[in-house]
Parts: sequence; C-alpha cells; structure tokens
Amino acid sequence: MPGHDPSPAGTTQPRGSVPTVPVPELVPVLLGGDIGVYALARCFHEAYRVVSVCIAPRPTQVLTRSRIVRTVALGEHSEPGDYVEAALDVARRTPGARRVLLANTDWHIRVINDHRQVLAEHFEIPVASAPVAARVSDKAVFAQVCAELGVPTPATVVQDFTDAGAQDWKPADTAALGYPQIAKPASSAEYNDLRMEDKKKVFVVADAQEADSLWQRLRCAGFRGHFLAQELIGGDDTSMRSLTAYVDSWGRAVLTGSARVLLEDHAPTMLGNPVSMITEPFTEMMEQAVRLLEHVGYRGFANFDIKVDPRDGRALFLEVNPRIGRNCYYMAAAGHNPVTFAVRDLVLGREVEPARVDQEVLYSLLPHRLLRRYLREESLRSRVNALVSSGRSANPLRYHRDRSLRRNLVVSAQELNQYRKFARYYPQATDTAF
Repeated sequence: MPGHDPSPAGTTQPRGSVPTVPVPELVPVLLGGDIGVYALARCFHEAYRVVSVCIAPRPTQVLTRSRIVRTVALGEHSEPGDYVEAALDVARRTPGARRVLLANTDWHIRVINDHRQVLAEHFEIPVASAPVAARVSDKAVFAQVCAELGVPTPATVVQDFTDAGAQDWKPADTAALGYPQIAKPASSAEYNDLRMEDKKKVFVVADAQEADSLWQRLRCAGFRGHFLAQELIGGDDTSMRSLTAYVDSWGRAVLTGSARVLLEDHAPTMLGNPVSMITEPFTEMMEQAVRLLEHVGYRGFANFDIKVDPRDGRALFLEVNPRIGRNCYYMAAAGHNPVTFAVRDLVLGREVEPARVDQEVLYSLLPHRLLRRYLREESLRSRVNALVSSGRSANPLRYHRDRSLRRNLVVSAQELNQYRKFARYYPQATDTAF
C-alpha cells in the first residue's frame, strides 16, 4: 500500500511554492511506465513525501528500482480495461485516502476519459474532459481552432483515410506544401496501436513519390484516421518552445511556464520529445495559449509545442497535448511544482494564486558534454555553462531522496546510452532538425 510521511490528523504537508495547507492522505496513481511518469512521481514526492502507484504493461527500471514508486505490471498484452481494474484495485486498498489519477500519453488520457464515469467516483482527475481533449489533441481540429483565434500554424493538408478501404480512394495532393514536408498522425491515440513496418512518430517526406508511398503504406496497414501533411519549418531544435499550463476548476490558468528547447529526442518513436531545455518566459506565446484554452473550455494540465519560424520570427503552434507533458519536471525545477496546483484545486477545493515560472534553470536528461555538442549558438552554450556551474540544472531522474547503488547505475547507463542514440539517429545538428 502506498505510504506517506506521518503528519498530524492523518495529513500530509506539502513542500513547494504553494502555501502550506494540510492535505488528507494522498495516493497518486499514474498510468504509464516511462521517464515522464517518474517525473510526475518525483513531483508528488517532493511536495508531499508520498509514494505513487504506477500502472504499466512493463515499467522501466527507473521505476522498478525506485523507492518513491510502487509499480503494477500489467503484462505485454494488457487492454484498457486492465488499467481501469488496476486503478480501482488501488482505490479498494486505500479506503479513506484522497486519490489523484494522471497520465502522460494521449493514449492513456483516452483510457481515462473512456472510463471517466467510474474512475471519477474514486479519483480526482486533472485531465480535460473527453470532448475537449478530443478537440484539441486532434491536430487537424487544433489547426481549425487556431484559425478561429488567429493563432499561426504551419500550412497543412489533411489526409483523410476514413474511406481508404474503398477501391477508388485517392489521397489528397500535398505538393503545394513543397518538399520536403512533414507527415504525422492527427491523433496519436488513434495511431498508437497501428502495426506498420518502419512506423515513426513523424515522417519527413522528400518528394511526391515518397509521399504517395507513405499514403499507400498507411492504407494497406489499415489506418483509417487522419494524417497531416505539413510545411517543413526550418530551424534546429533550439527553434522549439514548450509551454505548460494548469487550468483550475474555475477555468483560470493558475500556473503557466515556458522553456526554450535545446535538444529533442531523435529516435523514430520518440521524435519531438524535449531532452534538454532552459526555462524562459515567452509572454506573447503564453497569452495566445491561454486564450485558446479559455476558448475551448479547458480544465486540467496542457502542454503546447511551438516552433519559431527563422524566416520571419513567427511562433507557429504545432499542437497541444491534453496532459502535463513528459518534460513536466522543468516547472518544479524552476520553483513551481505543478502537482501542488492540482491538489489544492481538486483535493482541497481551494483557489490558488496564479503563478508563472520565471526562474532560469537548465532541465536535461543528457550528459552536459553531449548537449554542448549540439548547441551551435555561442550564446546558448554560455547560458548552459553558467547554469551548470552555478548549480541551476536538474535531471528529473537524479533525485537525492531516491538514491541507491542499483538505481544510480541504471540512470548512469541511460545517460551514457544517449551518446549511442544520438550518434545513430542525429549525429549532428541540422538546419531543419531532421
């Protein structure tokens, strides 16, 4: 059974930026088994000294060798219902506790929303409702919402595979976007279970022949959702921005934070996940993001991906993830632990004073030497060096309250493995990040 520090009257005391308020016995339940879930578990432990329950088919060693996590392994062939039953089992084993349910992938968010009625009887859920999550997480619909609000997005053609089983189906012509162009699923949740050779999170399409080949491969694999063909925006990973927000029960964006991406993961199934960032305020972008969240009636955590076009400096909104984001720990590292805002809002039912991340910190999953190799701007290298030398850097996996020899070996091995991954998938920085 998850544990917590003993406090008066069975309460837990929060540590962090939100004023100290007694919290009832708290049990975080997290769906997923990767680094992003560990980052959430660390946020809960830093704030409330609680052990999180992580439910996944096969949790990674950063979780199974952790003291701040109890893992529930569902097995390789688990179904959505298995997650729900495991979560309900936690509820049965923790009578009297207040439970918070979170996830960090679109597919897991869909699992929560598909079973929200039964789960909401036992958990507080800081996740956007199913209609709102579906509206913003579908990149084609997201582009339409952005157009309604005058928020810039890349030029896009939607490829509709709904009737791709018909003999006379033909893909839309995407040549007007120019080549190379980007192709990616409109909904990652719909794409998650597709079996296809050389499946990637994002495809770079070199020419019309390659585009047609991709559409036919998707068709033959049985894909029947929507795919986007998008103009390729130049600029390396440092042109990317990450924005995170928490919208409370009253519809107020009470926590906002942003960061300049330094380097992203380039492995095919992880492409686009930031692995190094520097927190930095981007006021105009955040105002646009908050306006969009208010427009759709959003509640809970949201994470935006934005790219600055080097041709004209415009910030182009690529997508919003209906979740806190795999890189959520950058908020806590900069002084505002995001989970405390959700707990105060949903568990305690209290208003939270709005906060904005303004401290500069380096968030990185990489050895600093490897990161520096990819920074082509001297000004960014200098900022990284200054933050590292002053101790203002954080790796979510290196938590001083969760140290052991075995776990330290796992984390060190993962860091060293980054050299191999980048040598294979992204040996040097490019002008397009591909």
